[in-house]
This record gives sequence, structure tokens and C-alpha cells, in this order.
Amino acid sequence: MEPLSSVLALEPTSQVLGKEPIVPFAILLIILLVVPTLFERLRLPAIVGLVLAGLVLGPSGWNLLNTESPMISLLSNIGLVYLMFVAGLEVNLELWRRQRRRAFGYGFFSFAVPLLTGILLGRILNFSWNASVLIGSVLASYTLLAYPIINRLGIISNRSVTTTIGATVFTDISSLLVLAICIPTFQQGISNFSQILPLLGWLITYCIVILLGFDWLGKEFFRRSGDDEGKKFLFVLLTVFLAVVIAQFIGIERILGAFLAGLAVNEAVGEGPVKEKIIFIGSVLFIPIFFINLGFLIDVPGLIHNLAILKLTVLILVGLIASKFIAAWLAKFFYNYSWQEMLTIWSLSIPQVSTTLAATFVAYQARLLSVDVLTSIVLLMLLTVTVGPLLTSRTAVALTTPPVIEAVTTLPEQHVEEIHNSNFTIVVPVYNPHTQQYLVEMAALLASQAKGRIIPLVIATAAAQMDAPQLETTLQKSERLLAKATAHSQALGVEASPLLRIDDAFALGISRAAKEQKASLIVMGWGKRTGLRARLFGNVIDNVLWSSHCPVAVTRLVESPKKIQRILVPIENLITPTLQPVQFAQMLADANQAQVTVLNVCDRRTSSSKIAARRSQLASLVAKLALPNSPEIQIIAHENAAQAILQAARLYDLVVLPFIRNRTSPGSLALSDVTTQLASQLTCSIVMLGEPQRLQTPTITPGVSNTATVVNG
Repeated sequence: MEPLSSVLALEPTSQVLGKEPIVPFAILLIILLVVPTLFERLRLPAIVGLVLAGLVLGPSGWNLLNTESPMISLLSNIGLVYLMFVAGLEVNLELWRRQRRRAFGYGFFSFAVPLLTGILLGRILNFSWNASVLIGSVLASYTLLAYPIINRLGIISNRSVTTTIGATVFTDISSLLVLAICIPTFQQGISNFSQILPLLGWLITYCIVILLGFDWLGKEFFRRSGDDEGKKFLFVLLTVFLAVVIAQFIGIERILGAFLAGLAVNEAVGEGPVKEKIIFIGSVLFIPIFFINLGFLIDVPGLIHNLAILKLTVLILVGLIASKFIAAWLAKFFYNYSWQEMLTIWSLSIPQVSTTLAATFVAYQARLLSVDVLTSIVLLMLLTVTVGPLLTSRTAVALTTPPVIEAVTTLPEQHVEEIHNSNFTIVVPVYNPHTQQYLVEMAALLASQAKGRIIPLVIATAAAQMDAPQLETTLQKSERLLAKATAHSQALGVEASPLLRIDDAFALGISRAAKEQKASLIVMGWGKRTGLRARLFGNVIDNVLWSSHCPVAVTRLVESPKKIQRILVPIENLITPTLQPVQFAQMLADANQAQVTVLNVCDRRTSSSKIAARRSQLASLVAKLALPNSPEIQIIAHENAAQAILQAARLYDLVVLPFIRNRTSPGSLALSDVTTQLASQLTCSIVMLGEPQRLQTPTITPGVSNTATVVNG
């Protein structure tokens, strides 16, 4: 494509824009805002759009940006480090420990076969031994880009899937170690094994120090930091860049240090708001700029006129697909997997994103790999991120699943008649006087069903430095809210015991009060969960969801709960079912004499016999809840789960959804879940029920002495 500047006979645009660094940064922000959204609507990976955007705006396209800009180079390098750090942070170590033997076995197959294939291809194409080994190692790793698909299909617990997920630890570390050896060997001209021994010694020492030292340091820091998320966030960022600095100081590739840092602080960070914010910043800013920078490096004229690049791309693609297939077949042979499981393993291991691109980019910067190889790997990435998930969606549909893990959901042991003898206490923190009436009504319905009581709660936020007049004003406002909520409770014929609490944080005050009251449920009014400010600094809903010891129900009520007659409860999968939304819905339905429908959406290609089996399985699960009135069971075959639920919800007054935290596959940018799509499009009342992150919680069934908490927003 001819540069736009030459067509217009003007001074090169990059030279003009290069004088004002803020201008290219603004252009990058526009790309980050528009391109991923556009490609997601086209049902294409956002990565593809970012690379194409870099290609169009770079030297091969309009030449709109100065690709040699220090600012772009810095942001791209941070994105590269961030990409590998997130890859280590997102590794499921617990799953790897449970499946470490099979994960190690398949990891070895998935690394060794592509490695040998890449070496063979490199030697055939007259690459050096160093370059050939490196090409093989970058093909050995893979990215779990299809994780949302297997999660939606409910096959996460399948033995072949857990093995494939666990094997990523072995393949990523092995690929990065090969890179860490190949580049110094190339740069220093090392020609015999004795010269490599010092490098191996440094590598082993570095890995031990980072993995063990940073792991201990992270756990100690998090334990001593309490609830200060800001300090935890800065500490995690410090660990990754400290690991990178140490790596560069001793001559080890920085992306290995970033990945090891992610593994080291993995357990300390856990699943929480700190991890969510770390991944959010990387996925919306730094990592996308790295992909845009990759687009800058693609030489389109050279690609068109140089058939060697296309030949290399085809050979690498065929070698990758064949070697991954052989590795999956070896896993089938040694571990007795079925053909369907083997094909699923194969499809999951095809996408090449994080480690593959990072290692190739670093090798290109070190001049170990040529621009032709870099271009071929980028094209390989664009193809595999599109084909891999598509193959997974087709091969994993009919995958057999293990028996349902019943321990995931705590089921009530009490009979229905014991409900009326329980001491079911509902705490109702109130904040918004415009929405508190409906929330108090919902609490009253639940309390009356169990013959329990309500404790209206108002959190008066006050800092330690707040003077007496300010505190007095806050207390007076809180007392007015409390009096109004108490009056609503008493008008509904429910016993009310008001409670006023002074705390320095509203969300943590709610969680602490719920813990003190031995609450088994927190219900909050709807609030804005998206947007830059909410994602960076959090909000009341997110903070309570992360910090609560008990289930949290976030409600958006468009009418009085007393008018609710039909309740829909979608269940995403049957492998690790969360049945607490069914319990919640049935309690509310019993108070209103309403009807509950439990809905499961399966793939449209699912056979009628398997649909019948799913209906039977779901019915048996619901039956174990020992509910007084059995919900209706409905199975729908549809290609889009969110659309199927939206269509069904038109006939219902309330939809009870499980709260599902987003999981971001490294390099795949942000991934939306079904719950997020539904919450933004449903027009009826919604209750989004989330469970505590770490501890297994009691059910919300009032068969034992417990407490529920309700918050209006």
C-alpha cells in the first residue's frame, strides 16, 4: 500500500506527529477503544484487529505513526513483559498439582514433538541450529484461548481438559528456558557445552530465587498489608519489574523473569480485586499496544512479493498442526483417552499467542530470527487464534464428562418442616432511600417464609480525622435512613432490630457487619460495575463480592417483589453446578406462590438423547435440594446461550443469575461472560448471586441458624 503522505505530496505524517508524543498516544487510545469492540461484534478475536490496525497505520500502510518513537517502544516493551506476567499469574496451580503426572506427561509430548518438528523444518530451510531450536521451542507452547468455550460447555473437569490446562506450565517454562539459552549462545558465540554450564547455573539459581523467594515475600506482604489493595497492587507490579531488572542484570531474558514472577506471586494474589485490576490494566492498555507494535513490523510489500514468507508460514502451520496432533495422540495412547478427548486436547493446544509471540519478538530483537520468521509467526498467530477456538467448539460438544462434583454446592440436610423452626435473620443495610423499599420487601418475604427477623443496618462512614460536627451530620442522616427502613420492615409485619455502624469504608463495613451477625446472605442494590473508574478503583458491589464470607445477591428490581410470579434460573453447566440461585429463587417463590423454572442451554448440535440425559441429570440435582415445590426443568438447544436466555426471559418477572468472574486468557484481552451480557440486556428484575471466593459457604436455605444481609444501592 502506498504511503498516504506520498499520495498527498506532503511531509511524512510520522515526522509531523513525532514532534508531539501526545498525538500518537491519543491515536493509540482511539485504536484501543474502537478496534477490539468492532472485531468482537464481527465475532473475530480482538488480537486480529489490533495487529491489522498496526499494519494499516505502520510503515506498510498509511505510515501515520512513527514506529521508532521511544514512547511506543516503551509501551510495547511494557506490554511484552505484562503479557508474560499475566500468563504466569493466570496459571491454575491447584489444578496443576492435582493433575501433575498427566500434565507433565502431556506437557512433555506437547513440547518435545513440536520442538523436533521445528528443528527439522529449520534445518530443511537452512536456518542455523540456534534458530531452528528456537523455532521449535516457540511452537511447543500454546495459549488456552478456548477457555471460555470449555467453561460454557461445562467440561472444565473433564480429565483431558484438566490435563491440557495443567500442561501449559511445563510447555511455557520449557520454551522460555530454551529461549534463555539460545539467545546468549548466539550473542556470545558459544560453541561447546562447557561454555553453557555457567549460563545454566545462573538460570537455575535465578529460577529458584524468583519462584521461592518472591513466593514467600508475596505471602508475607499480603498477610501484613491487610485490606490495603493499593499497596498490594504496587507490590505486585514491583515484583514483576524487579524480576525483569534482575534478569537483565545477569544476562537472562526478561520475559522469563516476568513469567516466573507471575508464577511466584500466583498464590499470594489469588482471586480477588488486586488480580482483577492488574489484569485489567494490562488487557486494556499495555498488552494491546504490544500487538499493535507487532503489526508495525509486518512488511506487506515484502509479503506479497516474497513467496518464501508464505512458504515458511505454510510449513510452520502444517508442522504445528501435525506435531500437536501427534502429541495429543501420544496422550491418548498412554492415558487411554477417547478420540473425542484427543481431538479436544489437540484443538486446545493449537492457538499460539503469549509465549510464542513474546519469544519470537525477543529473538527478532536479538537478531537471532529474521523479519521473515517474525512475519510468519505473526501470521501463524492470526490463523491459530481463529481456527483453534472454532475447532474446540466443534470437538468438545460431544465430550463425555465425569460425574457431577456434588461437593461444589452445599446442599441442605434439613427437611422443609424444619425451616419454620429456624432463626433466620436478615440484615438490611440501607443507603439509597429511593430503592430501599423494594429491597426491604424482598428481605421481608424471605424472613416471613422462615419466620425470621430483619436487622436494618446503616453504615455511617467516618474517617479517623473527621471532626465532631461532620460526624454528627453523618450520624443524623444515617439515623433518618435507619428509621425509614425500620418503618418499612414493621409495616410488612416483620420483626425489625435496627443497627447503626460507624466504619471508615462502606463496603468493608457491610462485610464486617455481616460477619459479626453470622450472615449467610448479602443482597445489594444494583450499581455500575463497568467503566474505567469502577474497574480501576472498584466499587461497593465488587468490594463486597470479593471480601464477603457468605453469598452476595446483587438486585435490580423494576417492580415490587410481591408481584413476582415467574422466576427463571439459568444454570451454565452441569459439571460444577451452583445451585444456590435455585434455592434463593425457590424461597422467594414459596413466599409469593410463584413458579421457578431452571434453564440449561446446550449446543444446538446436541442430540435429542443427550438433551434428555441433561434434563434427567439436572432434575436429579435439583431434587437433592429437597425443595417443597419442585421447579420446572427446561433444556434449550441454541448456538448462543445469552440470546437463548434473553428470549426465554421475556415471559418471566425475575431472572436469578450466578455471578461469574471474568477469566482473561493471556493474550486474548478481555473476555465477556454470559452473565455480563445478560445483565446489560435484560429488562425484567434481576438478582445476581455470587459466592465467596475462597471458603465453601453455607447455603442460604434457612434450615439452620443464620443471617442474611441486604443492601440497597
